[in-house]
Amino acid sequence: MNTRSISAPASAPAFYAADNYVAGNDGVGHLLSRLFNTMIQELERQFEPSGLTNAQWKPLFKMSTGEASTVAELARFCTLDAGGMTRMLDRLEAKGLCQRVRSNEDRRVVNLEITEAGRDAAKAIPEVLSRVQNAYLAGFSVEEWEALKSYLRRMLDNANDFQQAQQTTSADGENNAS
Repeated sequence: MNTRSISAPASAPAFYAADNYVAGNDGVGHLLSRLFNTMIQELERQFEPSGLTNAQWKPLFKMSTGEASTVAELARFCTLDAGGMTRMLDRLEAKGLCQRVRSNEDRRVVNLEITEAGRDAAKAIPEVLSRVQNAYLAGFSVEEWEALKSYLRRMLDNANDFQQAQQTTSADGENNAS
């Protein structure tokens, strides 16, 4: 196990400290997790009449927009392993929303085709997503909404930088151990 730690640059303020850290209601991770979980619950509730689950709308929507046309692309986008994606596609196929078609050029590749019923179901997805997100953003000004997106993008950039530094440190440790 890698016990090395990567921390924020020295110039960055330390918003949390181990000696007085209290897990709970005010941590950014906790707040983001609560927000994410409540949003998922609401999306489940909103998608229920269409027969879609929160896990099913994303692959269906990506197929409908043409952003994913193979099982491998869809699995990467949905961050599912091959087995999880196969089970998800089994459920979507059982509902008549898509079909898997083996490629004629490369038999290892499985292409995805959305059915007419899948296209119809996918048409409602942007409306549900817009409605839920707008409800969660009630009371925000356009400027606050833009600022929030900017802050979240910055956190994602920081997370990517952190993960890359972890991978580099881990790779360096492996190279030095050889």
